[in-house]
Amino acid sequence: MSQGEEFFISDEDRDSLYSLPLGMLPLETKALRTARLIKNARLETMVELFADDETGSGQLAIADLPLEFKWENPNHPDMVMISKLGNLNSYDVYSLRLSLRELGIDISDIAALTLSESKTKELASYMTSFTRPLILQIFGDDEAQNIKSFDDIITLFRNPDKGDALKRLKQMADKLGIPVTGVPEFLEDYGDIFLALSYYRQCLDEIEPIITAFLDGLIELRKTYQFKDDRGLLAMTKDIESILNEGMAGLTGRFEAFDKESSNMWKEISADRFRKIEKLIHQSHETNGGVLCALKVKMTIWANSFPNANAGSPNRRVELLQSDMKQGIEKISDLERNAPKLSAIN
Repeated sequence: MSQGEEFFISDEDRDSLYSLPLGMLPLETKALRTARLIKNARLETMVELFADDETGSGQLAIADLPLEFKWENPNHPDMVMISKLGNLNSYDVYSLRLSLRELGIDISDIAALTLSESKTKELASYMTSFTRPLILQIFGDDEAQNIKSFDDIITLFRNPDKGDALKRLKQMADKLGIPVTGVPEFLEDYGDIFLALSYYRQCLDEIEPIITAFLDGLIELRKTYQFKDDRGLLAMTKDIESILNEGMAGLTGRFEAFDKESSNMWKEISADRFRKIEKLIHQSHETNGGVLCALKVKMTIWANSFPNANAGSPNRRVELLQSDMKQGIEKISDLERNAPKLSAIN
């Protein structure tokens, strides 16, 4: 960052879907540089001024910032920037890269817009399906067994030591229309878009069991004596169930389409084909991030309130459904309705 001060960002914030440390941005108000934007239970954006185990979370609505910080100008630069950021549906690094550019915020010096080293290592197994076809094509099965991270791939391509590998590398560079020395840079672009896809897929894998348990719980709730004839509850739970399934189906469908295109890409590799796939994936970042952010926030609230199937009375569960779970969940449907159409790559 270029604010003249060193700013620490935790791995948790760096890898988060629903929090944005404001210190990474060029704000004029120093007191805001330790604050974060977060999504609350109703998927509203709040300014979190402080948070710890003892005092809890001190949150402020964006609209209340001028009064809190005595900004006389209604168009104070910090208010303008934070208001724009408040409209974003996710604060994951990949959505942010696109959104900040669209908002005219310079991100060239924001090093925080990358996943943490620990998260990148976690995603190594997810990257295998995208990297193995490439390694097999150029180096063969022996080298593929030795790859542990995407950095290993870059190193392998920077220092090929086998005649066959050099020949295939030259063939690949010719198909891409770039010099052999440009292949590592191309691979870094390749690695970044598929690291993003791996990140979103891992987020879905982590949320999916909680959603399954939640949906099973709704079925049981509808069977309880006090609610089995409650038409209002039935309608509400069916709506929530439908929206969650819509979000899950949308994410799964996009991931399957990306898998298909990426596996086919190496059969007829070209720079144009790669850029089309890259664009396709980039166009879906904000949808994927937004849907996953909403699912993560809602399911975390439910799991924290009811850590197992026997926790909490039916009445308490209905109360939470009517308040935090129901409010704002329609954003998932809005995101899916406006999701970019996945067209085939020819």
